[in-house]
Amino acid sequence: MRKKLLSVALCVAMAATALVGCGSSDDKKDDKKSDSNSNAGDSSKTDDGSSDSSDNKGGDTASTDGKVYFLNFKPEIADAYTDLMKTFSEETGIEAKVVTAAENQYEATLKVEMAKSDAPTLFTVNGPVGYNTWKDYCADLKDTDFYGMLTDKGSAITDGDSVVGIPLMMETYGLICNKAIFKKYFALDGIADTGCTKIEDINSFAKLKAVVEDMQAHKADLSIDGVFTEIALNSSNNWRITNHLFCLPLFYEYQKDGVIDKQEIDFSYADQFKAILDLYLDNATVSRSDASSGTVDDSMLELAQGKAAIAQNGTWAWGQINVDDSVVKAEDLYYMPIYTGADGEESQGLCTGTENFVCINSTADEADQQASAEFLKWLYTSDAGKEFVATNYGVAPFEGFDNSAAADANPLVKMAIDDVNNSSTKTVTWVTTTTPSQDWKDALGESLQGYAEGTVEWDTVVSDAKDKWASEKAAANE
Repeated sequence: MRKKLLSVALCVAMAATALVGCGSSDDKKDDKKSDSNSNAGDSSKTDDGSSDSSDNKGGDTASTDGKVYFLNFKPEIADAYTDLMKTFSEETGIEAKVVTAAENQYEATLKVEMAKSDAPTLFTVNGPVGYNTWKDYCADLKDTDFYGMLTDKGSAITDGDSVVGIPLMMETYGLICNKAIFKKYFALDGIADTGCTKIEDINSFAKLKAVVEDMQAHKADLSIDGVFTEIALNSSNNWRITNHLFCLPLFYEYQKDGVIDKQEIDFSYADQFKAILDLYLDNATVSRSDASSGTVDDSMLELAQGKAAIAQNGTWAWGQINVDDSVVKAEDLYYMPIYTGADGEESQGLCTGTENFVCINSTADEADQQASAEFLKWLYTSDAGKEFVATNYGVAPFEGFDNSAAADANPLVKMAIDDVNNSSTKTVTWVTTTTPSQDWKDALGESLQGYAEGTVEWDTVVSDAKDKWASEKAAANE
């Protein structure tokens, strides 16, 4: 039977269209750039220009006096976006700039920038919850060429007859593994009987735990500092846990209850969430007491330099692995699902979906809205734009975009496509688009940091998460 994705929020049909057909892609990354980006104005780069005029907002040409200002949510590709905007201006004559929000600060930065007279003309929201916050600033995109290119119109955020948000990409995350270290481990004498003789045998949390704990016991033999890279459980870097890892228990709760959102969560898979978190904390390159130190960039560098065997991250992380001093080659990579101990997880696949929907600022000048619509079309149709998307975004759900190029440019994307095309596994979709707010994620992160450091009991983590979820959902409905 052909693989089916759980119908959650807006991700399902788009995942099937964008990824399964690829055989012939408030959460931000890279805290190391946050110092330069913490002042949004300091991180921008502008290129001036002009173009032929047009009265059609969604047409092929923007107004001569229109300009583009994109508030970028991906710090790890800030430099690439600066170069892209320069190329866009050179090719079209349209003035364009990008400002990159610091790690985990997109919502706060957007609030500051929107209050300025020179506000962003393009910004992103993380699904319907994010749209509800910014709906007064979202233009109707249904007549734009960009929307016309979207392969699955049902994947867009709509409000009545208006199209208010369009997905930029499909992305996948899981456990990025260095197969070379696992191969070395399985060749050691005296290892435990884990029921596994190669990395491909690991298909459950029980097997993952057995192998990881024995690898940690043999870390000196493997010349690693720990099996998992540092967790970086601080407020600027905890998105891998509060958003991505939390997706697993939420996904299974929604699946059990047959829903796509809940006003109150049971946190019925809290034990499984705790189990995988403890496995990270107890078998990492740093101790539990240091779990809040470091950055995601540091974590990925540990993997790249061979200091750890596993890092939880997504397809976007290839650029952080494929660095000058990396010892990890493309052929060394293995993408493992995040096993937590849920029933039936032996057939679980990777986590695939999106939470990044682009919007055009409806309060911007008409000419700027036209120029912004032109940029979005150019991004997925020009040679320079398509190269950028293939390298930095991954799979794009738009007509005329060759997603095989993304697979060629990024081995993690290739493995993600293979996973979605695998009829024997079930994709975990990104249900955290239903999370009440960034404030809720921040509160969860604070609780988890306290738990890692031994100052907060697990039962308190669970009860606080449930209570805050219910109160914020109720407040949103008032």
